[in-house]
Amino acid sequence: MPRSIRQWRRIAAAALLALCLGAPARAQISDDVVKIGVLNDQSGVYADLAGPGSVVAARMAVEDFGGKVLGKPIEIVVADHQNKADIGAAIARQWFDVEKVDLAIDFANSSVALAVEQLARERNRIAVATAVGTTDFTGKACSPTAVAWLYDSYALTTSLAREVTKQGRDSWFFVTVDYAFGHSLEADTTKAVLASGGKVLGGVRHPLNNADFSSYLLQAKSSGAKVVALANGGGDMINATKQANEFGLVAGGQSLVSLLVFITDVNSLGLQAAQGLTFVTAFYWDRDEESRAWAKRFLARHKAMPTMVHASVYSAIRHYLRAVEAAGTDEAKAVVAKMRALPVDDFYARGARLRRDGRLVHDMYLAQVKKPSESRGPWDYYKILGTIPGDQAFQSLEEGGCPLAQQR
Repeated sequence: MPRSIRQWRRIAAAALLALCLGAPARAQISDDVVKIGVLNDQSGVYADLAGPGSVVAARMAVEDFGGKVLGKPIEIVVADHQNKADIGAAIARQWFDVEKVDLAIDFANSSVALAVEQLARERNRIAVATAVGTTDFTGKACSPTAVAWLYDSYALTTSLAREVTKQGRDSWFFVTVDYAFGHSLEADTTKAVLASGGKVLGGVRHPLNNADFSSYLLQAKSSGAKVVALANGGGDMINATKQANEFGLVAGGQSLVSLLVFITDVNSLGLQAAQGLTFVTAFYWDRDEESRAWAKRFLARHKAMPTMVHASVYSAIRHYLRAVEAAGTDEAKAVVAKMRALPVDDFYARGARLRRDGRLVHDMYLAQVKKPSESRGPWDYYKILGTIPGDQAFQSLEEGGCPLAQQR
C-alpha cells in the first residue's frame, strides 16, 4: 500500500533524528585531532625529574592507547618553560589559542602551573599538574578544568613532619627555594611540626637553580636545630645535600630532611651520600609486578628508571584518553566530568578517586633510601616503610578552600 505524505514525513524525521543522535561520536573532536602538550623544564634544574622523561611517558601512553581516540589521531607537542611563569603562560596561550591544544600537562613548577591553570579555565582547556607542590592549585585557585595527579606540599610534608617530630627531632630550620613551591612546602611542614609539639627556629630562602648553599647551611648549622629541612627539589636539593655533607651537618648531630626526593636525585647523589634519607613519595618502580613491568619498558626507552612524575604523566594521559572516549567529545568540561566518574586503578594509583576540586586522592608511601650494602643493583634504592592512605595523605576537600567544594 502506498505511503501517505504524512507517513513519509515521519520516516524522514526519524531518519534525521537518528542521524543527529549518531553524529556526536564522529563530529565532537575539535579540529579532527586530540592534541596534548607536555610543558615542563626540559633543560634546567628539574629536567631529570620531569623533562624529556615526561615526554617519553606521554608518548608511551598514546601508543598504548592505540594512537587514536574516537577514530581521530592523538598528537604530542612539547615546550620548555625555563621555570619562568611568563614564558610558560605565553606558550600555553599560543597552544590554546593558535595550535588548539586540548590538554596541557606536567609543569614541574608551581608558578607556571598557576598561570596555565587560569588560562585553561578562560579557554575551556584542561590543565593537568603532576610535579606541582602548591596547594593553591586545587585550593583557592582551583578550576573546573584543572586536575592535580601527583602530590602537593601537604601530602609531601605532613606525615613526614609528624613522624620525625614524634621521634624527638622537634626543632626545625628551613632552607627553602624562594617561590610558590618552596613557600608551600615550608608552610605545610611548619603547621605539622607545631601541631606535633615541635618548634621552628628559623629559615632562609634561596633562589631557584642555586649553586652555592654555603651561607644558608652555615646559618642552619649555627641555629642549633635538630632538623635542617630542605624545602626545594631537583638540582637544588642535590646541591644542598652534597654541601650539607661537606659542612658536616649530619656528622655534627643534626638531621637532614628533604621534603621532596626523586629517584633521579638519589641516583645523582649516590647511596653513600643519600642513605637513610626518609621522605614521602607517590610511586616507586619496584613496588609490585605491574609497576616493574612498566618501569622496565620505560627504562629501555629513556635509559633511566621513571620518577613518580613520569609514572603520573603516563597514568593521567591514559585516563584522559579513556574519558574522551567515554564522553564522545574532547570538550573540556565534559571530559573532566568523565575523568571524575571513571575509576582510577593502575600501576601508578590503586583505587584512586578524582574529587571536585581536581585533586586525585591516592595513597602515598613513606620511604627511606637504602644503605649501599642493602642495594641489590642499579636503581634498587628505596625501602617502603609504610603506606599513607589517600584520605590521610591529602587535606580534605573542605580544608583545601576550593570554591568548587560547595558545589554538588
